Amino acid sequence: MQLSSLLPALSVALLAALGNGLFAYGQRRAEVVANPFLFILSALIVCAVAFGISMPLLPGVDGVAYLRRNWPWALVSGAGFYFTFLGFYFLYSRFGASHYALYAVLSILTTSVLVGIVLMREQVNGFHLAAIGCALLTVVLFAIGQSRI
Repeated sequence: MQLSSLLPALSVALLAALGNGLFAYGQRRAEVVANPFLFILSALIVCAVAFGISMPLLPGVDGVAYLRRNWPWALVSGAGFYFTFLGFYFLYSRFGASHYALYAVLSILTTSVLVGIVLMREQVNGFHLAAIGCALLTVVLFAIGQSRI
């Protein structure tokens, strides 16, 4: 595979990574309160408004029929958003944005391995497995780094 064929995926991943960085920065700058749902709900309202503004820019679809076919998966993904944002809140507010490395590795394991490989039966090769191994090495190196602070 040439780099040019990987560029679209890298571009989309960069967009998501920048968004995550913005979320982490905003959450770290916000006051820490006993009830994390206030911040998370505020951020989700901004997100929902942005989606609402963006929807007319894309091709129309029969939303009712779509939701009728896909509501169980929307529930699963909604639960995923809930746990992700709640986890981010506590991770960033209690440990700092630098601890994102732990989330990233665990996300690789749960998303790439559990969802991609196990549940969806996506194909992988030795390079994919080596990348996953390097991600696990990241946790070891992070732990060593934390022990030396």
